[in-house]
Amino acid sequence: MDIDKKKITAAIAAVSAYLQDEQAAAAQAAMQQQSPIAREPVGYVRPWAANGRQAMMQLRNLMQLRTFCK
Repeated sequence: MDIDKKKITAAIAAVSAYLQDEQAAAAQAAMQQQSPIAREPVGYVRPWAANGRQAMMQLRNLMQLRTFCK
């Protein structure tokens, strides 16, 4: 009976370790798939990116005004 308990304990420990390794690997893969922006601190502003988005929106607005206000 003592040997069976040792085998069961070893099997449970092995399964637990395997599941922890899988969970750690999945978490690491999820972090690698995130964009770099998601890893930046909250409140961080990228001025060059913001300026580029603003310029694109302004150009679209000018094109819409040119198209619809003739």
